[in-house]
Amino acid sequence: MSNSPKKVLVRRFSGDTLPGYLPQAAFVRDHAIDLLDLSGRLIPLSLNDIKTISYVRDFNLSDTVNPERLTRRTFLARPRSEGLWLRLTFKTGDLLEGLAPTDRTLIDALADDDGLFLTPPDTRSNTQRLYVPRAALTDLQLLAVITAPSRRQLLPAPAATEDLQEELFHLPIDPTSRPN
Repeated sequence: MSNSPKKVLVRRFSGDTLPGYLPQAAFVRDHAIDLLDLSGRLIPLSLNDIKTISYVRDFNLSDTVNPERLTRRTFLARPRSEGLWLRLTFKTGDLLEGLAPTDRTLIDALADDDGLFLTPPDTRSNTQRLYVPRAALTDLQLLAVITAPSRRQLLPAPAATEDLQEELFHLPIDPTSRPN
């Protein structure tokens, strides 16, 4: 996984949104992050003040209300991708659903009490990935474990018999009964 800085929008509980850059992993140190803002300064932020960190395609700075463009916060139906279907309840009372990977990063993040990464319900929106600090949540529900459909097992090939075709069209001819 690349550790180069990616575009993020940090949504704080105070309601403001900070655009900047963060690496995709290992950016939390001592329950805080160092956000590289658009002017090139490092801004230290405590995880206790952060609601979500959205990895985005564009900053959309002209949109002051919803620059993340995260319009759908729950899945309309069962997700098609593999992962853990989670429902998060924030301190503010709002809900968010997402898919967490089914690998040890989820367990490591929750054990360290830092946070977890999610894929949002609408991957075609501006938000490609979300990081939610553990301090921002009051409830975490596992709705389902989505796995790949099991593959059908191939049946063993039937034993090849060479004489089936010959027996099908072979008519015994009786030499005593000849047509006139």
